[in-house]
Amino acid sequence: MKQILVYFYLISIIVVISACNKIDRESVVLRHTVVHNSIDNLSTLTVGNGEFAFTADITGMQSFPEYYENGISTGTFSQWAWHSFPNTQDYVLDDVVKYYQVGNDSVPYWYQFSPIDDERQYGATEWLRENPNRLHLGVIGLELLDKHNEIVQIESIQNARQQLNMWIGELSSTFEIENIPVKVITYSHQSHDMVSFRIESELIEQGRLNVSVKFPYPARGKFNSGYDFNHHEGHHTQIIHKTENEAVFERTLHADSYFAKIKWESNANLTATCEHAYRIVPSPDSQVFELSCYYSPENENIELPSFAQTAQNNRRQWSDFWYSGAAVDFAGSSDVRALELERRVILSQYLTKIQTSGSLPAQETGLTSNSWYGKFHLEMHWWHAVHYILWNRSHLMEEQLQYYADVYEKAKHTAEYQGFEGVRWQKMTDPSGDESPSTIGVFLIWQQPHIIYFTELLYRNSGNIEIIEKYYPLIEATADFMASYARWEPENERYVLGPALIPAQERFAPEKTINPVFELAYWKWGLQTAQNQRRELGLEANEKWQHVIDNLSELPQNEGLYLFTEDATDSYTNPIYLTDHPIVLGIAGFLPLTDYISRDVLLNTFDKLEELWEWETCWGWDFPLAAMCASVLDKPDKAIDYLLMDTQKNTYLLNGHNYQDNDLTLYLPGNGGLLAAVAMMCNYTTSSGKDVFNSQPGWKVKYENFGVDLN
Repeated sequence: MKQILVYFYLISIIVVISACNKIDRESVVLRHTVVHNSIDNLSTLTVGNGEFAFTADITGMQSFPEYYENGISTGTFSQWAWHSFPNTQDYVLDDVVKYYQVGNDSVPYWYQFSPIDDERQYGATEWLRENPNRLHLGVIGLELLDKHNEIVQIESIQNARQQLNMWIGELSSTFEIENIPVKVITYSHQSHDMVSFRIESELIEQGRLNVSVKFPYPARGKFNSGYDFNHHEGHHTQIIHKTENEAVFERTLHADSYFAKIKWESNANLTATCEHAYRIVPSPDSQVFELSCYYSPENENIELPSFAQTAQNNRRQWSDFWYSGAAVDFAGSSDVRALELERRVILSQYLTKIQTSGSLPAQETGLTSNSWYGKFHLEMHWWHAVHYILWNRSHLMEEQLQYYADVYEKAKHTAEYQGFEGVRWQKMTDPSGDESPSTIGVFLIWQQPHIIYFTELLYRNSGNIEIIEKYYPLIEATADFMASYARWEPENERYVLGPALIPAQERFAPEKTINPVFELAYWKWGLQTAQNQRRELGLEANEKWQHVIDNLSELPQNEGLYLFTEDATDSYTNPIYLTDHPIVLGIAGFLPLTDYISRDVLLNTFDKLEELWEWETCWGWDFPLAAMCASVLDKPDKAIDYLLMDTQKNTYLLNGHNYQDNDLTLYLPGNGGLLAAVAMMCNYTTSSGKDVFNSQPGWKVKYENFGVDLN
């Protein structure tokens, strides 16, 4: 009996110790609750669920959209909501074909023609790049009146305070109008394309607070807010159903349509104020008004959840999210940068969950505003999605892999059209899988092996061979193109990449670029990994793949340094080549350090780039890229320095967004890259026997439940 008691005592001690070692996830998240009291056009805050997002201004709604338009605009976007302007000239991709010499062949590419080119080629270029475009679903905000019954402007907002509680997905906004308080609580439902509000104020009783609903025309331009209030033609809004506490709007924009259903919890009066604009006037018999707006591509007969139900839905599902997967706690660190890094990590988890975890690959500005007309870029899919696997939240990105199956036939057509085998994955594209003409994008190839990377990482993380079985048709077709694209050079008995090719470092002319270092390394690793996956399935090796693997060009180098491309012998003396993405660092860290890569040459290259590179020209994901490479090269101090480099495009705003410049005020590949690098740096063991962070003075980091990586 005494032995049994001792046994249970020891078990209880182990349980207590284990519990003490676990991270208090709620405390970590809550200490980075976003709180601010300033009206700043870069400080909008977003609620969402991955499929739908609503970005609010200082009022918790979209009351002053014009003020934010040149910062981070107030968006209402869904994965399904797309629109095309009329194609009155019947433009097709055949209108923008330009041929490039590839060995002895002439290969067609879909080129971005300029205004000085043929009129039809230029017109087709513009239409094909712009369409389809991501559709803003509508602006819903407060209409606030002063004591003279004049609509107030944003300058009249007093004592504003806004708080985003990421643990429960709640946005709380308080402010005053002429010393009268207003409070707005905002939630996005986690299972519906719906936003809910609870508004509290004496202004309701005074008849000085209304809700404004506006349905805009789609905005034009490469970077845009999504809305245009100056064009009433070309779209139509009508109320097709109305009761005392709800209304259904049907929206028609050229050939596209959708529906918005608004429901309020108490009495209110809905009236049209002008074309495409409506006012909801709450009854003055209460100081509280609750309403929800649900968006759908079809007119669904759905009973909308109440505000209280939506709040409960958020509390439950956000708690589940934060308790799932990995966690990291930097609180024990004395390095002054640690708390800021932890803030970026928490906010990046929140932002990627609501912006990039949906059914489609994410655009670079997610569901907040439009960049590149709202289209997504498949070479960026790695930066948007890999961190989910590394953080053991694979389920948040796996649905996106269905996209590759959905657009398979178009990718196959591209390969066949250009004379290659397999499938050539798109670059700048949309839900239908159409390619966009470009002077750069159509020549990129580094998106091609991503599907192999995703499936290999999923397989290693789970040990489930069914993953390889499920995606093998995509893997095989991907590798078939890669082997076909590699061009045999008989005089040197080797395979080469390019021309026509532009590498990830977009500083090289497609007509002459050959053998970029990163693409060579990714090609070699990708084909070898696909070959290994065949063996895992019990299949014989693919002879064509193996011949390319065995005879692919060596990585070009000169005087102990890797050249950026084989033809760029002036890699370290030409200033233009020392800008943009330092993608040569991706051959280790992003990729595992294999025998194909000389560690010594890469070390020399790393040191030379640190000295010469124009780091202010980099993009948000370049800093995590450099940090991962530094980790593999056993430079943990440099890894941390690069991850937190003080430069404009490595800025993380109050709301967690990775700011790039005035055009690109948020950039989610930076957030995803940060999370991927932190996962890798926690997992990677340095020569000290510790992970990257804990090997350095001033850093004491706790972490748990990360998945495997490839290094």
